[in-house]
Amino acid sequence: MEEIIVSASITYKVLIERGLLARVGELSAPLIRGRHAAIISDSNVWPLYGPAVEESLRDAGFTVDSFVFPAGETSKNLGTLGEILTFLARKEFTRQDAVFALGGGVTGDMGGLASSLFLRGIPYVQIPTSLLAMVDSSVGGKTAVDLPEGKNLVGTFTQPVLVVCDPDTLKTLEPAVYAEGWAEIIKYGMILSRGLLEFLLDNPVGTDIEKVIADCVTMKRDVVASDERDTGGRQILNFGHTIGHAIERCAGYRYYHGEGVAMGMAVMTRGCIAKGCCPKACGRILEKLLEKYHLPKTCDIPREDLLKAARADKKRRGDQITLIEPRDVGRCVLVKTGFGELDEILRLGL
Repeated sequence: MEEIIVSASITYKVLIERGLLARVGELSAPLIRGRHAAIISDSNVWPLYGPAVEESLRDAGFTVDSFVFPAGETSKNLGTLGEILTFLARKEFTRQDAVFALGGGVTGDMGGLASSLFLRGIPYVQIPTSLLAMVDSSVGGKTAVDLPEGKNLVGTFTQPVLVVCDPDTLKTLEPAVYAEGWAEIIKYGMILSRGLLEFLLDNPVGTDIEKVIADCVTMKRDVVASDERDTGGRQILNFGHTIGHAIERCAGYRYYHGEGVAMGMAVMTRGCIAKGCCPKACGRILEKLLEKYHLPKTCDIPREDLLKAARADKKRRGDQITLIEPRDVGRCVLVKTGFGELDEILRLGL
């Protein structure tokens, strides 16, 4: 089993091993004083894995209630959040009980945010079932919902007490959902690890997936430990996200998050190459990887629409936003940028 310890406002473990879904109750019970469990899941994941997690929790002595919402980014809103909070209240959960977020990034956000708000905070366990959630969104404590005005505008920093990753769940992902997880893996290579990029280039898709997940989690662990609240160095993890979030919003969320990130990374890298601050090798490697992992490289949304959407980004500070720009293969930097400069990067990158 891969075991990674994350030290933030609380210290917790990220466990990675095939077959762990059946051990969720056993692994969680020592960390939770109460014995009432709320499984939060979506309509795609629950039929596949809900009963197994429920059985595991019952075997460990938990009373289990479940809340299932319609799958998709469009459910990640204040309405669904309110329904989850009402469910927890009606089921009489206490501060000693726990939420178990079973699913991808949307479920992790919804379950984590609900747990942080209900009774001013109850424990929660992340059980990511998508590749994107395993390598990125389940770790680090960011939880949020969207508003019509922008993505992830309402949220908290709330660390889980445990993250349980079972790579066997990846077998049931649709190809596009599996592919979007690789966008975040490629992101880690672009910002922090030339070696990871080379590994992805040289090996078949899915090679040594447990180690790849562990390497990405370890990189995120180190970044989060130095900047849990995302005020400085942690922003490096947002490479491709400012433009990617704008693409998602302008497209009405018809793109998966990882697809938006892939396009955002490609646009940013092309723009930086055109500006002369990034070597062409970065673009060649990135675009080769996006092709290999079946991810989009281009975007047909008008520049003006993307710029308008980017102004609603939560990282905006007045008339500036911090962009993550590639400077070499496996290295990016934070750059405080005016929106006029972002407009120029979009013009060059699109």
